[in-house]
Amino acid sequence: MKIVIIEDEQFTVDDLSETLQKIDENITISAILKSVKEAIAYFENNEKPDLIFCDIQLGDGLSFDIFKKIRISTPIIFCTAFDEYALQAFKTNGIDYILKPFSKKTLEESLSKFNTLKNVFSKDTAFYETITNLLENKNKSKQTSILVYQKDNIIPIKIDKISLFFIKNEITHLQTFTNEKYTINKSLDDLEIIAGKDFFRVNRQFLVNRKAIKTASQYFSRKLLVNLTVPFNEQIIISKEKSTAFIDWLSVN
Repeated sequence: MKIVIIEDEQFTVDDLSETLQKIDENITISAILKSVKEAIAYFENNEKPDLIFCDIQLGDGLSFDIFKKIRISTPIIFCTAFDEYALQAFKTNGIDYILKPFSKKTLEESLSKFNTLKNVFSKDTAFYETITNLLENKNKSKQTSILVYQKDNIIPIKIDKISLFFIKNEITHLQTFTNEKYTINKSLDDLEIIAGKDFFRVNRQFLVNRKAIKTASQYFSRKLLVNLTVPFNEQIIISKEKSTAFIDWLSVN
């Protein structure tokens, strides 16, 4: 059986690939695609697989954008961190899901369901459009946690417990209000979207939670110096170009 994985977190890719091949040695991973753009290009030029494992939120958009542009009848099992509201919609449309972090048992159950239903999957793109509209609705379920990896452990960190995200030595880190620090396999661009309006992108290095800001004081050349409520050794400077936007954001409850 040929499987394509659409996932931008390398840890998940490695874990998923290894576990699938342990379950069934006849499984071949035909491709690993890490973005909407890459997936569209692949499906335009390659034979369709028997099954797709697919994350929902990729770095350049929702994975449903792929299936709105490429007509494909291959069944899809979604690997996602979204809550039961969205997941229930997948189940009622005959597509299974795996809630991250997944287990071998979860994968075995999903593959079993695929083998049972593989001849009756819909070829209509209306399903994907329905789910896309669901996710884009103002009342959509919001991602509330970030997954971090520490040795063999996968740890969910609530977003409202995170004081800031920052880049150090070209690696993304997060720091909690209790001063715990973790590395994370996402860019600040991705995290800015996930974290939402309670975080401000100060510059290329820092994405700061409103609740972590103690004061902002005048700095050289009309810049601002941000002082945090948590211990942090590096200076956080806001350029004069961003100062007004920051003050406006800070004033909104």
